[in-house]
Amino acid sequence: MPGRAHSMGDESHLIFISSFRKMTREQYILATQQNSLPRTENPQFYPVGIYGWRKRCLYFFVLLLLVTMIVNLAMTIWILKVMNFTVDGMGNLRVTKKGIRLEGISEFLLPLYVKEINSRKDSPLVLQSDRNVTVNARNHMGQLTGQLTVGADAVEAQCKRFEVRASEGGKVLFSADEDEIVIGADRLKVTGTEGAVFGHSVETPHIRAEPSQDLKLESPTRSLVMEAPRGVQINAAAGDLKATCRKELHLQSTEGEIFLNADTIRLGNLPVGSFSSSSPSSSIPRQTIYELCVCPNGKLYLSPAGAGSTCQSSSNICLWS
Repeated sequence: MPGRAHSMGDESHLIFISSFRKMTREQYILATQQNSLPRTENPQFYPVGIYGWRKRCLYFFVLLLLVTMIVNLAMTIWILKVMNFTVDGMGNLRVTKKGIRLEGISEFLLPLYVKEINSRKDSPLVLQSDRNVTVNARNHMGQLTGQLTVGADAVEAQCKRFEVRASEGGKVLFSADEDEIVIGADRLKVTGTEGAVFGHSVETPHIRAEPSQDLKLESPTRSLVMEAPRGVQINAAAGDLKATCRKELHLQSTEGEIFLNADTIRLGNLPVGSFSSSSPSSSIPRQTIYELCVCPNGKLYLSPAGAGSTCQSSSNICLWS
């Protein structure tokens, strides 16, 4: 028993000591807080946050920002719908693996730089402008090498050489450069009523009219000259050949001869010479045979044929020429 009493006394002593220490610590904390804080008779409490007109302005700006976002979103959706934006492109513009594809009518307000323009297989390609359509070609240095302008008054092409080729075979039908113009078609046909007008000489190996049509070479106010170093041949295989002039018709050969080959050669409207005869006129028969005579200047005339030559007796015609 004494040992148990001794142990109980020790526990009571420890509890007392701990309680004392706790009370001493609390008193110390209260004492230090009272000494450090200023003592005020009327303490004031300050609310935390935004109140009054500041709060109303903040709500107004938040509402304005929300309305702006809604309007922007609505405008974006409207633009996407009107412009027909899709994953492949915009409106009639489609982006494909081969390039850009346009469907319908497209307007370009600024220059267009492309490598190749193709139309659909079942529709033509139309280039339209209110003023003109100009196609330019440039080299790697940016210099202009070719230009094609389609205007209201004319179609102009500016290049070193202009060529028109056939669709099959690539045959050159027409080519033009500074030196010459070449027409490679099998036939050149001029359908104008006034024909073809050439300001200078024309060199050609063959001039032929269409079947059942006449060929006419005419110079209305000046002369018509046909020259060839090795000869000029005029042939009418199934018709007449006529040469008509108002004044003189000259047939001249400087070194050769003039050869007339026909079954019948007629010289019309030749003057007829006459000579006086001693026999009465009543006994003179009707003259049907004449002699062809030539004056010293080359003039031909007819003289009534006789037993001998009568050119000398009727040579007075040579005096008139």
